[in-house]
Amino acid sequence: MRRLCAMVLACEAIVIALAIPVAIAVAHADAKAAGIAGGVAAVSCILLAALLRYRWAYAAGSVLQVLVILSGFVISTMFFLGAIFGALWITAIWLGRTVESR
Repeated sequence: MRRLCAMVLACEAIVIALAIPVAIAVAHADAKAAGIAGGVAAVSCILLAALLRYRWAYAAGSVLQVLVILSGFVISTMFFLGAIFGALWITAIWLGRTVESR
């Protein structure tokens, strides 16, 4: 389960980092604010991927998924991408538990 969730978070960090220039160019967001918010979210994904050996990191990852979906209010595409990564996160947890129980 840890590997699957870590891969979801690592891929999500890349997508979040790539969304920063989109927020600036398309959504006309403040460059500093977009860089800080996107950077914090991307670094949080990487840190949580490294901390998945702790149970609380899965709950924090779930909160992060909700925050990524809510970032859709700034960049509307993030509603879609956040929902995809949220579904991948839930699937990784479910599939990981299923495999580990066997």
